[in-house]
Amino acid sequence: MRRPALAVLAAAILASGGMQAGTAAAAGSAPSATILLDGYPLAFPAQPIIQNGTTMVPFRAIAEALQIPVEWNAAGKTVTAVKTTDEGQRKVVLRQGSKQATVDGAAAQLGAAPVQKNGTVLVPLSFFSSAFGAQVSWNGATRTVSIVSPPEKLYTKAYYAIKSYSQVKQLGRFDAVAFGWGRIGEDGRLTLKGKDFYWPQADGDVTPESIVAGAGAAGGLTEFMVFSGDAKGELTKMLGNSSLRAETVKGIVDAASQGGFKSIDLDFEGLGMTGDKAAAAQSFNVFVKELRAASKAAGLGLSLSLHPLNGSYKGYDYKTLAQLSDEIAIMAYDYEQGGKPEPLAKVDEAIRLALKETDRSKLLLGINFNSETALSLSGPAGLAKRYGLKGIALWRLGPGLVDADSLTALERTVKLRGPAEG
Repeated sequence: MRRPALAVLAAAILASGGMQAGTAAAAGSAPSATILLDGYPLAFPAQPIIQNGTTMVPFRAIAEALQIPVEWNAAGKTVTAVKTTDEGQRKVVLRQGSKQATVDGAAAQLGAAPVQKNGTVLVPLSFFSSAFGAQVSWNGATRTVSIVSPPEKLYTKAYYAIKSYSQVKQLGRFDAVAFGWGRIGEDGRLTLKGKDFYWPQADGDVTPESIVAGAGAAGGLTEFMVFSGDAKGELTKMLGNSSLRAETVKGIVDAASQGGFKSIDLDFEGLGMTGDKAAAAQSFNVFVKELRAASKAAGLGLSLSLHPLNGSYKGYDYKTLAQLSDEIAIMAYDYEQGGKPEPLAKVDEAIRLALKETDRSKLLLGINFNSETALSLSGPAGLAKRYGLKGIALWRLGPGLVDADSLTALERTVKLRGPAEG
């Protein structure tokens, strides 16, 4: 008979630590271990220990990282955790010093009784995994415990721009789709023409309007996305000219309304790398405030896709912009060149900085499929889940990028709104 995975894990921790099992168990401690949740380190208030051959880990740290609220009852010495999903609730009650637990009111037996160490309740890792569906593995060479969170429903936006038509059948899988069909031209004016972000031509019965209508009929929010860089000063020119701003605001709202969209997404990049960064941020605030007023009057929402606060561009006032918009997608990518997966430490920092400026319910984590692989997607998606963000934003739909194959990989971590399409 095969030994249970967690029994193997416990034995491996003991064997790899340079200590005899009896000594470790008697001392109630184990060699230092690294705990990874979805591929990224998880901070612990107390190290895992080995107790009579059972791996014990801090319960609250893991539970809260999985967005499971935890309550401690000092009088009864019980810890209660309730996980809410789209399938219902799961309630777990553990008692310090007792191997008897309850899961949804039914009795369950623990491999070891929960203990308290320096004010932290430690529970068997195996029970935690079985109760909440997390997967656990152990690397004896590096003494690393890896926890993979179970797939969960997460609000997901996809960007449709630059040769995305091949993935049109996937649009019903997302909660929102931002169509990148407008940009600010070199003259500082809105244009629906150009090389990349342009209003596409109709192909028989397939028109831009019919694509938008189809995405909306599938239940997703449809957004008219406008892009601008500032390589030739076009964005700075528009923001600094009140007449151009008014013209641009009207043009964006008219295009969104006439195209059948329900919202607007601004992807204005390049502000604040040089020059007066505070002035750049203020000029963008003014424009967004003006656009918000006009879009609201037209019954349209407003979303923003912004450079991260730990990036090179400092012209973005997250606190004010969050108050003026429905949501912000943190473009936490392009930290490195060469199409490698983004460094999760930088992504983590970008999220934490944004959370200092606004509430998590306003934030989406941008994930660039030019950088990530099928194996690396769980990292940034896992961080979005860990921090309880509103959701994720995927750049961009296209073959070899956000397509049926990559979405299959993503669904190991995230449950999408709609079913897979061929």
